[in-house]
Amino acid sequence: MTSWQLTRVIAGAFILLSLALGAQGSPLFQSPMWLWFTAFVGINLLQSGLTRWCLMERILRKLGLRAAD
Repeated sequence: MTSWQLTRVIAGAFILLSLALGAQGSPLFQSPMWLWFTAFVGINLLQSGLTRWCLMERILRKLGLRAAD
């Protein structure tokens, strides 16, 4: 798995988890403030798509994951 693939898996997991914790209909509901975390992850994905720079990818590469081929 490459760094960009794992970055997207992590982002998707963060979004689903924060929606589960922030949506009032969810059995895991804690607080609607969790939806701010969903927005934060979405903004970071948008920013990385426009600038082609992502801190999570840089961290994963330093941990030894290979870059995209």
